[in-house]
Amino acid sequence: MSPVVVGALGLATALLLIAIRMPIGVALGLVGLLGVAQLRDFNVAYGLLKSVPFELAANWSLSAVPMFLLMGSLAHNSGIGASLFRTAQLWLGGLPGGLAVAANWASAAFAAASGSSVATAATMGRIAIPEMLKHGYNKGLAAGVVASAGTLGSMIPPSILFVLYGVFAEVSISKLLLAGILPGLLTAAIYTAMIVIRCSLRPELAPRVESRADWSERMAALGKVWPWLVIVIGIIGGLYGGIVTPTEAGAFGAFLAFVITLLQKRLTLAVLRESLVDCVVNTSRIFFVAIGAVILSKFLTLTTLPMYVGAQIGNWAPNPVLLLIATSVIFIFLGMFLDPIGLMLITLPILLPMYEALNLDLVWLGVLVIKFLEIGLLTPPVGFNVYVIKSVVGREIPLETIFRGVTWFLVCEAVVLVLLMAFPEISLFIPNRLR
Repeated sequence: MSPVVVGALGLATALLLIAIRMPIGVALGLVGLLGVAQLRDFNVAYGLLKSVPFELAANWSLSAVPMFLLMGSLAHNSGIGASLFRTAQLWLGGLPGGLAVAANWASAAFAAASGSSVATAATMGRIAIPEMLKHGYNKGLAAGVVASAGTLGSMIPPSILFVLYGVFAEVSISKLLLAGILPGLLTAAIYTAMIVIRCSLRPELAPRVESRADWSERMAALGKVWPWLVIVIGIIGGLYGGIVTPTEAGAFGAFLAFVITLLQKRLTLAVLRESLVDCVVNTSRIFFVAIGAVILSKFLTLTTLPMYVGAQIGNWAPNPVLLLIATSVIFIFLGMFLDPIGLMLITLPILLPMYEALNLDLVWLGVLVIKFLEIGLLTPPVGFNVYVIKSVVGREIPLETIFRGVTWFLVCEAVVLVLLMAFPEISLFIPNRLR
């Protein structure tokens, strides 16, 4: 049996094990170790098992992950989400579907202080959905907008997925984080346009909420979002100005969130303990998957499967458009079943050699990959963000109603995806000005 066939069988086996609910990190690592033992010997496989966890955990760039996670936990406990939604509600509540628009932009803003889609969806779900339901909003729209806008936590910096992509693709993490700004804002803007148009044509979806707030109230509300502004300026300003590295930005953001929570007198021992435990648990989960993915990628490299597939793609698809279409099909299909982190780490060893063979910009492709992963967070049957919202709303909104609610937002995602593919400068405009 040729090494390429062994690699293909190994990859198929890993996907099968994940499909039957084996933990992703275990499935990837087990297949990788057994594959290396088959191609080389047990001692080589055992050597990988000893070295890979240390080498990965010791990667300096990956230390940004726990820092961003800690920042997001502290930002949630500091009440930033509630103040952002209240401010957006005062400014945007009078539009058709105004509360949904407010939830959309509040989620986009909170994403810039959390770095996590799950944290964004969970936080804004608790705040915005009850308010929309209280005013008679359609349940699918109320749940769908928060589930969908929550995915912006993967795109708008700081983004944990961008950090992981940068490490595995060996691309500047600073450029990747900055590349996510305009695509994230574009997504939020297209969501807004869809909500306003749809609610104008069908007012029963979102009864108009008459805003009685005057300009003094609106300006006062803006004054209460200073914690968010401090964190955003500290991270994005530091990255763009070259003052901090992505790892230092994560630590600085966590420090700012800590100080803000302390100044707001919300930093109790219980809050600190909850934030630290949440950070440790999620960091461990991410690193465990990453270790398994690295072991699998080393096995696939031994089989020469990535190079073989890349050569085949180079033979029949020299046109980058065809490669992007193939990438879209792979990510959208697998995204229906796999966790975003596991999906990215499984596919990158196969796809990166193809991108490099066609001299495609890996920063631009990183944005597309994250956009594909965002879509996977909404598509059934897994749709992780949908299940996060379901856990927030309980029995009040059925799961199928939430999935129906995100359908219109998936149409918007398709529009954004086409724009990002057709106009790479949307993604590259800011990072190309980074010196």
